[in-house]
Amino acid sequence: MGQQETVDVDEVFRVETHGIDPIPDAERHGSAKDLFWLWFGSNLTFTYVINGALAVAFGLSFWQATTVVVIGGLSFFAISAAGLSGIRTGTATLVISRATFGVRGNLPAGVLNWVVSIGYTIVNTVVGTLALEVFFAEIGWQAGTAGRAVALLVTLALTFAVAMWGHATVQFAERWMAYVLAAGFGVLLLFVIPGTDTAAPADAAPGLSGWSLAFVVMLAGPFSYLPMPADYTRYLPRTTSLKSITWMGALGGFLSSVALGIAGVAAATRTDMTDAVAGAESLLPGWFQPLFLALVLGGSVTNSIITLYSSSLNLQVLGIPWSRARAIVISAAVTALGSLAALFLTDFTTSLLSFLSLLIIVFAPWGGVFLADMLLRRCHYDADALHAGSAGAYWYRSGYHPAGITALLTGMTFAALTCDSELWTGPLVAPLGGADLTLLGSVVSGLTYWALTRRRVAAYAPAA
Repeated sequence: MGQQETVDVDEVFRVETHGIDPIPDAERHGSAKDLFWLWFGSNLTFTYVINGALAVAFGLSFWQATTVVVIGGLSFFAISAAGLSGIRTGTATLVISRATFGVRGNLPAGVLNWVVSIGYTIVNTVVGTLALEVFFAEIGWQAGTAGRAVALLVTLALTFAVAMWGHATVQFAERWMAYVLAAGFGVLLLFVIPGTDTAAPADAAPGLSGWSLAFVVMLAGPFSYLPMPADYTRYLPRTTSLKSITWMGALGGFLSSVALGIAGVAAATRTDMTDAVAGAESLLPGWFQPLFLALVLGGSVTNSIITLYSSSLNLQVLGIPWSRARAIVISAAVTALGSLAALFLTDFTTSLLSFLSLLIIVFAPWGGVFLADMLLRRCHYDADALHAGSAGAYWYRSGYHPAGITALLTGMTFAALTCDSELWTGPLVAPLGGADLTLLGSVVSGLTYWALTRRRVAAYAPAA
């Protein structure tokens, strides 16, 4: 009798054996609805409440800020579409981008993406830890440093356990946590929305600076997801409708981000949201406040799960010769160390957030080039060549794709010149009236790439 081929099954609470290697058709499973719950659950995070409140702080009225929140939510259509190539190749986003930038040209963005993934995981871990620490205090346990340490261990354990098990467990956890978080945040909305001051203030004139900063804050989060959507579509059967993939993922991210963003806008018209957790808590009845803190913790964990999981695939793209499950230990260890620093070095979190916000100079243009390449190729890539290194079609010139690198640098230059952040202010910001046009770097880079490659890049067609 012939020896049967071994099939690795992607199951809940079973450590996933696949990493960035292509997922065979025999192991593909699931449907586009899984993407709805993934993006819906992972974006039920208090960060969007903070972002909505910031839009008001920048001088926007309720309706102006709400408009920005909705437009920010619509960006999930681009994020979800970025995962379409995953179903065709069966591999991760940062493997597919080798076709855009070349095998070697892809590495710098890979390093920065890993930094961003870990950075946001640290920020979410810290937010969850502080919420859990306050929760402990409200139920009567004033434990000081010991309580904070326990809160950190609990938050890290919840995140790491799910991400370590892998793809199937991540999707399972996001779905079930979404049920609970959606119900809880729904109650939050019932307490926050009534009493909202929707009237525009007499001096409501945010100007270009206020509008642009609000858009940057609202869109920076979704844009940071661009290097990871295919990580979660690579297991779907090839017959899955591309339209359904785009709509399900986009709808999930849109609903959660917009609902919580509007909650932040509404809260900011009623109370001081400088400390967003304390501000939102002040609008809630006493019995709901501990539950609210649990919601903040849960939202932090759901978001950290997908960023930590993708970071393990990212490390494999960078050449770590370990399995995904072993590689994630590196990311978890760095997250733990960074969280310790953020919790006990008071200025670390602010510095980290400023640094992460500055990286939009890279990731907005990166996303523009990647999406332009995907459109030109109609999501068709030579899956074997993506993993073939110097022997493959995506090696180009010494591992670099000149058009991709040129377009990326062009977009980054535009973004740097028009960026207004705490760490860097571009020379064109003042002439533009204080406007921050960093995000338009994606449009500049995408159009540059299209102009350079529209007659050279074509969809991959396998030999008959």
